[in-house]
Amino acid sequence: MTDLYRLHYAPDNASLVIRLALEEMGLPYETALVDRRAGAQHGAAYRALNPGGLIPVLETPDGAIFETAAILLWLGDRHPDTGLVSTVTSPLRAAFLKWLFFASNTLHADLRMLFYPRKYIGDDLTQQGQLQATLRDRLQTHLHSLETAAADQPELFIAAADSHDTNRPTALTLYLACMMRWMALYPSNSDRSWFRLADTPHLARLLAQLETRASTSSACQAEGLGTTPFTQPHLAYPPEGSAI
Repeated sequence: MTDLYRLHYAPDNASLVIRLALEEMGLPYETALVDRRAGAQHGAAYRALNPGGLIPVLETPDGAIFETAAILLWLGDRHPDTGLVSTVTSPLRAAFLKWLFFASNTLHADLRMLFYPRKYIGDDLTQQGQLQATLRDRLQTHLHSLETAAADQPELFIAAADSHDTNRPTALTLYLACMMRWMALYPSNSDRSWFRLADTPHLARLLAQLETRASTSSACQAEGLGTTPFTQPHLAYPPEGSAI
């Protein structure tokens, strides 16, 4: 494989962030479904690509890469003209990296605990509920911080405009949009009323703009996410496999 990337994905998993990035960058890629219902992410073949058994993996000319933020940063640095990440010489680079890794190491990590409390605190339902309540408070604080960043430094979320495209999203916007989608949808059997898109108007505007992009349309067609995947999301249909 030279110029072609291979994305190991499951619908509406973190691989959606990478699919959106590849579509937005106009890069050729192929996909390989990781059948979560069959536990394929735990099999030897997939673990050879990612020993943690998590999705996504992107196969590249430099080898297989896992961890969503690492993939985004690698893609952006390899294709600097796409505006996916701030370039190494940009005065925005430090702030961009700060918020990208905040999204990955803090926001995404807390979401995983909210969605899978049993993995972190055991089988006791009372303790799981206490953990989830704490995490919901933390996530609201994280969103407030990102809302402030979007208001103060919008250039971290929208790449430098050119005459043809004034709303080109950065990796930070793509990552955050997917996580805010998941906040609205998951876990399906728990309280989700804590999340209100209207509470973060600057972020809400970014999500609405992203829904108008051809890249979003292509990704949503492939994964069955509908036409408003971020502002009025619904569960992926079909829940496994590809919609096209």
